[in-house]
Amino acid sequence: MDPIIIDAKTIESLQKLITGDIINNDSPLSPYRSGPDLINFFNQFGRKDTYGQGFPSRWKYAELCIAELNGKPEIIQVIEKAVDPRVYLGTEYSIYDSVDYLNQCLEYEECKLTKIGNKYKLSPLNKEVLTFEHAILDNNSANIEFIREQTFKCKSKINTEDYDGAITNARSLLEAVLHEIQHKITDNEEKYDGDLNKLYKRVQKLLNLEPSRDDISNSLKQLLTGIVSIIGGLGSVRNKMSDAHARSYKPLEHHAKLAVNSAYTLCIFLLESFEHQVKSGHLKLAPKKTGI
Repeated sequence: MDPIIIDAKTIESLQKLITGDIINNDSPLSPYRSGPDLINFFNQFGRKDTYGQGFPSRWKYAELCIAELNGKPEIIQVIEKAVDPRVYLGTEYSIYDSVDYLNQCLEYEECKLTKIGNKYKLSPLNKEVLTFEHAILDNNSANIEFIREQTFKCKSKINTEDYDGAITNARSLLEAVLHEIQHKITDNEEKYDGDLNKLYKRVQKLLNLEPSRDDISNSLKQLLTGIVSIIGGLGSVRNKMSDAHARSYKPLEHHAKLAVNSAYTLCIFLLESFEHQVKSGHLKLAPKKTGI
């Protein structure tokens, strides 16, 4: 995203998280950083400070550094580094509390921190990432973080004009959802050779979505047949236009949006079909494995 300018209140809140100072006359939300620690932190962003006589108070130094980087590309890195989960390992502090505290201020700057993989990234509120609110994607799902990461990357790469990458992530998103559905139903991890059509055909059969069924209308048969075409198209456009291979064509924004929106719509349909069939009793899930 583009560099942002944060106001005085957000600067103060960010300073307290970075220094590990007391917040709102209560208690700190993050580990304490000494003067040398703060120098090491801010020197990551181009400064060349050294610790010695005349060093200002910790909070003053942190605020000055933040103010100097405000509006520059480095300010985004500062915000993201302030909530690096690794800093919280083995401490009494919760990374989630820190992110929530900082997001309350960042909302006024029309942005927020969102967890992507194992880290937090800053994203604009007016370009909110796609989310899947489905029971299948509970926090214990094998692919939950990867799926969330792909939904974020699809949109963020379009926003940053990385259309090749958006197409690659659109296919990765669809693959992950298909794998998750297959795993929920069979509890098997069949070897995947990269053939998206084969993977879909397996899930299609498990979800009773085969167009050859006699008990569905012709119009629905056409829609289900169209899904096969979308699957084939995503595989083909990814091979020819994405960053996963030497490409034959350079994709434009509307090409990337078509791939991302098609993958997203298809994922929603598959997840909702899965849930409907489970709730209606037409589909039984594989029993969960238990230890001895």
